[in-house]
Amino acid sequence: MKRWKKFGDATVPDGRSGPWTIDTFTISEAEARRYNIFNMRTPFMWIDPGTYRRLRHDSRGVVMSNTPMEVRTNQWAYCQARGRVIVNGLGLGMFLEGILQKPEVTYVRVIELDEHVIRLVGPHFRKDPRVEIIQGDAYTYCPARGETFDFAWHDIWDDINADNLPSMAKLGRKYNKRVAAEQMFWSRDIVRDDVRRNR
Repeated sequence: MKRWKKFGDATVPDGRSGPWTIDTFTISEAEARRYNIFNMRTPFMWIDPGTYRRLRHDSRGVVMSNTPMEVRTNQWAYCQARGRVIVNGLGLGMFLEGILQKPEVTYVRVIELDEHVIRLVGPHFRKDPRVEIIQGDAYTYCPARGETFDFAWHDIWDDINADNLPSMAKLGRKYNKRVAAEQMFWSRDIVRDDVRRNR
């Protein structure tokens, strides 16, 4: 009998390519407590003690992990994904790994800018015929003429920041006629809520 993973599992092996590293790390109870106190006003950022996976860049730091905060910020998109999906940003592969468990997801094209991220994460998904990973820029990549998708997930930003909103809007306009149902953006709703609260 097949064991279904829970969303948030990240089983890409530890490794390094160029400036990128995937490794396993542990957050102690004391570290989680300090972090959560610092983020007391933003409960969605809270983390639990435990062992997690992360994708780190030598100069940019941790770009993605599968901590509870990261899982929460990807959860709704995971629930919505179906049919033909386009994903901008491969990251740790957590989102891709999750949606491939859904039988209603029939095809996934991932656009990833960095060749080293593809070298680290891509081989983990090589055997799934539904997956196509393309090295390219989310803003300049062009699907084939007339090609459409049922769902789009855009996750190319390192941080949760209102400065990202214009680039999210630009990406949304680019894919507006390519996505039949819905496109979603990592952290956009969180940023918008924060902007509204601070007006």
